[in-house]
Amino acid sequence: MNESSGNLRIKVGLFLASYFPVESSLDIELNRITDQAQMAERLGFDSIFLGHHYLSAGAFLQPIPTLSYLAAITERIHLGLGVHLISLQNPLLLAEELATLNALSKGRLIAGFGAGYREKEFAAFGIPFSERFSRLEEVVKVFEELISGGQSNASGSFGELKNASVHLAKTINPPPIWLGAFGEIGIRRCARLGLPWLAGPEGSEELLANRLEIYRAASSHFSVPLPSEFPLVREVFVGETDNEALSFARPYLEKQYSDYKSWDHGLSIDELILRDAVVGSPETVANRLNRYKDLGFTSVIVRSEWPGMPIERINSSIELLGNEVFPKLC
Repeated sequence: MNESSGNLRIKVGLFLASYFPVESSLDIELNRITDQAQMAERLGFDSIFLGHHYLSAGAFLQPIPTLSYLAAITERIHLGLGVHLISLQNPLLLAEELATLNALSKGRLIAGFGAGYREKEFAAFGIPFSERFSRLEEVVKVFEELISGGQSNASGSFGELKNASVHLAKTINPPPIWLGAFGEIGIRRCARLGLPWLAGPEGSEELLANRLEIYRAASSHFSVPLPSEFPLVREVFVGETDNEALSFARPYLEKQYSDYKSWDHGLSIDELILRDAVVGSPETVANRLNRYKDLGFTSVIVRSEWPGMPIERINSSIELLGNEVFPKLC
């Protein structure tokens, strides 16, 4: 990955949709994902990311084995979890699995974690939904210790560890750990734990600036050094012109945003797209991404695929990002 400081550009990652309708052809869907991963590497993307859920309405490729598969067909690009539901995990199991993935990919892993928000996932694992944030803290602390090659004597809701080590983790540099959060409490939690805050795909530039300030103030309050990374997720679509891109992307984004029922935005779909998404010509998209760097973000993870979109237009947007947007980034 390029260092995103000084005159070097903001880093850009690509979120891959690793879920699809059950009736879809598995071969076609696997080819789509592998083609996009290799395309992203060829075009100069810094990373690819996969999401994580259980009990999905469709077919869902679980991220750890899928990233292991993608590690074998790529060479340079970083492989990210964005985000993995850490509140549902056992820290030792997770450290063993991710140490293996990090080793197989020769140190290309980014471990992005979140608490989760779907109650049925917690019910399926026998974990109270009300404990999702305390579990996040509990598990991430032990995971960080183990993935860094340390020894743990921790005990908690996950079990008991006595002089526990993940020896494979000692053979390679540990992956960076990011934590997703939306509200002030979650952002302050990231700062207190000394971990980069992964900003979600909503919020105006003014709101994002305020949230970055909350993080910085919390880091100062807890006497924790600021991290070198400030990553951000955005819905992004690039077309030949602003009008063409907006006209095409609108119905797909409307469906996408309708699934975010927890967002209390009170905006029309057009206002929501203008505020939260990055849609337009290469110049318009580049200007928006550069403004995120000006705010203080070092990486943006772009999601350019939404349910029902033709694969040709998805890939066209990815190609335009690499060929026409990247040269305009600073």
